[in-house]
Amino acid sequence: MRTTDSAGFVVQVQEQDFDPGQVIEDLRKRSTGAIVSFVGIARDLSGDFAVDTITLEHYPGMTERSLEDLVARARARWPLLGARVIHRYGRLQPADRIVLVAVSSLHRDAAFESCRYLMDYLKTEAPFWKREAGAGGERWVDAKASDEQALARWQPDAT
Repeated sequence: MRTTDSAGFVVQVQEQDFDPGQVIEDLRKRSTGAIVSFVGIARDLSGDFAVDTITLEHYPGMTERSLEDLVARARARWPLLGARVIHRYGRLQPADRIVLVAVSSLHRDAAFESCRYLMDYLKTEAPFWKREAGAGGERWVDAKASDEQALARWQPDAT
């Protein structure tokens, strides 16, 4: 599902793959200054667990609203010219693209910071559930302490 507004802020939750280069080009055509992007790739190893497939589940509608709210919070915090958040769901193989966050701003600091902010919140708050499967069986993926620590930097009382 794709949601967008006239200002160039897009959220997509989809099964199909995406083209990061095309997303960046679309942002470049709409704005000047800086574009920063992050592409998350499915791993073949999670700790000591060999991963054959990753299955991502979500609640349609709720997930898109959550991501739209996240983008709105980033827009309120930084002077962004555009943003794209694409997150896949379904069954993925190692090396498949999972997520893309791309933001544009007049200046690089806002672009870097907002991209990191969006990813830190996606890793911890977005309503996706991930199950890894491999020769060792299946397991649900829990939040990592390092993800929670990264998120803490954005809290109002963080220094």
